Amino acid sequence: MMTTLTRYRRSFAAALMLTLLLTAAPLISAAKASTGASTGSTGNVGTGTTTETTTSRMLPRRICDIHWRRSPFQLKRLIRCAARRWDVAGGPDKAVRVARCESRLDPRAYNSGGYAGVYQQAVRYWPSRATDYGFRDYSVFNGRANVMVSVRMAHRGGWGPWACG
Repeated sequence: MMTTLTRYRRSFAAALMLTLLLTAAPLISAAKASTGASTGSTGNVGTGTTTETTTSRMLPRRICDIHWRRSPFQLKRLIRCAARRWDVAGGPDKAVRVARCESRLDPRAYNSGGYAGVYQQAVRYWPSRATDYGFRDYSVFNGRANVMVSVRMAHRGGWGPWACG
């Protein structure tokens, strides 16, 4: 016959194991994403901590988790981190130089020709580009989205589309 103390211990052990399993699940998913072993899930690449597949690209949700709004220095940190992550031509220094030339590192920069944000993305193409790179419904003036999309574009095709590239 099971005593009350034994039942309590078993219940406690089961609750502890369940807590550990639920805590470890996001960590295991993140580890699989970094090795490319996972098939993906849902969410928004711009926020959170799990993984997502966007047009068959697996990304941790918060690559380069840097608070870019705090200062131009933090925005440069974000640019450098993204440029290292996606290995762009010319490296992080070139990525910062292009952003400085395009917008003076101002996420609110706007050119009357229809270009906006840190990397002066063409406003009319921004929605499809943002969606392609996992930032659907983000404004072109969102510094994080603009940097991530632009750096990934530069990784794929170089700095040619930018006047300062």
